[in-house]
Amino acid sequence: MNTSLESDLEVAILRLAEAKGPDKSISPDDAAKHVAGVRDVDWHSLLQPVRRTAIRLALEGRLVILRKGKPADPNDFKGVYRLTLPRE
Repeated sequence: MNTSLESDLEVAILRLAEAKGPDKSISPDDAAKHVAGVRDVDWHSLLQPVRRTAIRLALEGRLVILRKGKPADPNDFKGVYRLTLPRE
């Protein structure tokens, strides 16, 4: 993946999650739409890169991936998911 894109996605995910605050989550679509607007690309094309970036951040302990409101295994989740910052 383009490291510049990955960096942009990482910053967007973490900033959006931080802006939501504790006990709130963001949709991966939010990060994709934010970066797509800056880069002038279709946000749908960023959904897989957002997922890969979210998984990496979750494995590093910097993000939590939620499925149905509960933390999911970053290596094994399917379907609709949301993103939040880990609790202190």
